[in-house]
Amino acid sequence: MRIGIAYSDGAQHCWLRIDVSDEATVQDAIERSGVLSMYPNIDLSQQKVGIFGKLVKLDAPLQAGDRVEIYRPITCDPTQVPRRGGMEDED
Repeated sequence: MRIGIAYSDGAQHCWLRIDVSDEATVQDAIERSGVLSMYPNIDLSQQKVGIFGKLVKLDAPLQAGDRVEIYRPITCDPTQVPRRGGMEDED
């Protein structure tokens, strides 16, 4: 079955389409895709993964057409970043 793998390191974006067996898991697909060798900074023991924006575990089974996403770690404290597009005080 064909699935997609998506990853962005902030500077570069990667979108791969690969074929995997019907019994493949998220981890199987990530390893088969070659994305780990293209981005050696990916640490699956620390980074979260998902399918179409929903967090899943590495042993989650895949379905044809799934988009596996590898999420970057948060690099700033979200409580210290101002909100964008919210209601702001106007003078």
